[in-house]
Amino acid sequence: MGNSDFAILGIALGLGLLAGLQRERLHSRVAGIRTFALITLFGSISGMIGRHFDSDWVVAAGALSVAILLGVANYLKTLQPEPDIGQTTEMAALVMFGVGALLVFVDPLIGVVVGATVALLLYLKHYLSDFAERLGEKDLKAIMLFTAISLIILPVLPDRDFGPFSVFNLRDIWLMVVLIVGLSLAGFFAYKWLGTTTGTALSGFFAGLISSTAATVSYARQTKQKERAVRLAAFVIMAASTVSFLRILVEISVVTPQNFAEVAPPLAAIMAFMALLSVGLFLYKKKETSSYEEPENPAQFKTALVFALLYALILFAVAAVKEYFGNVGLYAVSAISGLTDIDAITLSLSNMINNGSIEANGGWRFILVAAMANLVFKGSLVAVIGHRSLLRLIAPVFGLVLVAGALVLWLW
Repeated sequence: MGNSDFAILGIALGLGLLAGLQRERLHSRVAGIRTFALITLFGSISGMIGRHFDSDWVVAAGALSVAILLGVANYLKTLQPEPDIGQTTEMAALVMFGVGALLVFVDPLIGVVVGATVALLLYLKHYLSDFAERLGEKDLKAIMLFTAISLIILPVLPDRDFGPFSVFNLRDIWLMVVLIVGLSLAGFFAYKWLGTTTGTALSGFFAGLISSTAATVSYARQTKQKERAVRLAAFVIMAASTVSFLRILVEISVVTPQNFAEVAPPLAAIMAFMALLSVGLFLYKKKETSSYEEPENPAQFKTALVFALLYALILFAVAAVKEYFGNVGLYAVSAISGLTDIDAITLSLSNMINNGSIEANGGWRFILVAAMANLVFKGSLVAVIGHRSLLRLIAPVFGLVLVAGALVLWLW
């Protein structure tokens, strides 16, 4: 037995103690902190014996032994006056035996990740149960739909280029749909879980993750009929618009990670400037209160299809304009596309940066132009559906951002 084997046994002991700690706190009658540690150690010892004799049956016999012992313990538990019937502890113990064996046969890091995940799942029981109870029928439907578009539809789509300029790839297009719906859905559930109880600042943050345009419409509408909570509405609209830049940076990092360091800094600089303005509006809003209408669930099949079609159309438009009009034409396409949807043009340009059609040094400029156009569009929404007092707050703030964007385009 070498030093590596002693290290494996030490890791197995630590992971077993970690997983068993939560069961011990709940006074489990099947397995506690010591039992979990022993089971994980037994898994590693079985793996070492099996490795020595070059026999997988040793690990299988060990797993069967643990299963029999757990079955006996579970049976004895049913004889108690008030038996607590459940399988979580038993399954966790079997998994931890497997983790012990996993440490021997594969990269120990995999075993550590699996073991830590088991401990985390055991600890989060009440949080996960509470979250599940708060899910409505529409929320569950959204989760199932996202599962369908990401794990059923995506894998079967062909991965090849076709069409004019060879810009259409069904798998790549749908992958962008999965990315955008996933980001929006994460923001939606974060808002449902945290946003309604953690105050306006985080509500604005989550609103930006879901849709800064939707947040703009919602808050501007609240101020239209009556001059109510105008300062708060201005803050949330600005905060959501700031977070939309964070979405842009996440999308770039996913699509073209190798160019992220070159593309991100100017966009991050504008985001930082917008964050400072948001802080100023937050301090200015005083103690105004307002209710934010729960946003519409972003995981809808119709929404996904519309985004896929829009993204494909922008892919074609960008490629055609680049071919016939060069980079000058791309500024116009970026501005027009960014008016209503910043995600599609960001992903399209990021793909072009990734495949070398556009240089990274110039690609961020088109993305910034699209983001500035989107800001103009949201300002127009405030002017049309919001109170005049809201426009008087938003117009100068958005104006400062547009000036800053122009300066970055000129000087960076």
